[in-house]
Amino acid sequence: KGFLLALVAIYTLIAIPLRSFSQPLIIMLAIPFGVVGAFLGHLLLGYQLSILSFFGIVGLSGVVVNDAIILADLINRLRAEGMEIREAVILSCRRRFRPVILTTITTFFGLLPMIFERSLQARFLIPMAISLAFGVLFATVITLVLIPCSYLIWEEISAIIKRRGRR
Repeated sequence: KGFLLALVAIYTLIAIPLRSFSQPLIIMLAIPFGVVGAFLGHLLLGYQLSILSFFGIVGLSGVVVNDAIILADLINRLRAEGMEIREAVILSCRRRFRPVILTTITTFFGLLPMIFERSLQARFLIPMAISLAFGVLFATVITLVLIPCSYLIWEEISAIIKRRGRR
């Protein structure tokens, strides 16, 4: 219930400033891939999923959405300046590649000490750190590939719908 509530809150918080119902859905496409990354991280390191793993996944959703938002925001700004969608997407990916990669690298490597900590006090936090670290790592590739492709696909679908509406 809490995760669904968080998803609704994320959608709402994205939809209001973007003034769009479709763009938040495109941005949130990366969340399931982050979850897959979190599950793969647990599998790779041999940890069972726990309630704290799912807390990490909820936090992961916010980080993944932030990466996608900085990409979407630049696409929107370039489109508002009159640039064609394809050029806006390509230029946005070029300009935002470094910030997205740096966010991923700093998050992943910042969490590695906690993941490999062996003290008894830290053991219960390790699943949360695994979820966040591996989810961000996996979702970054998706953010840099899936989000731009989704924008182009959505634009094409919108153009087809508009052409059919004029007939």
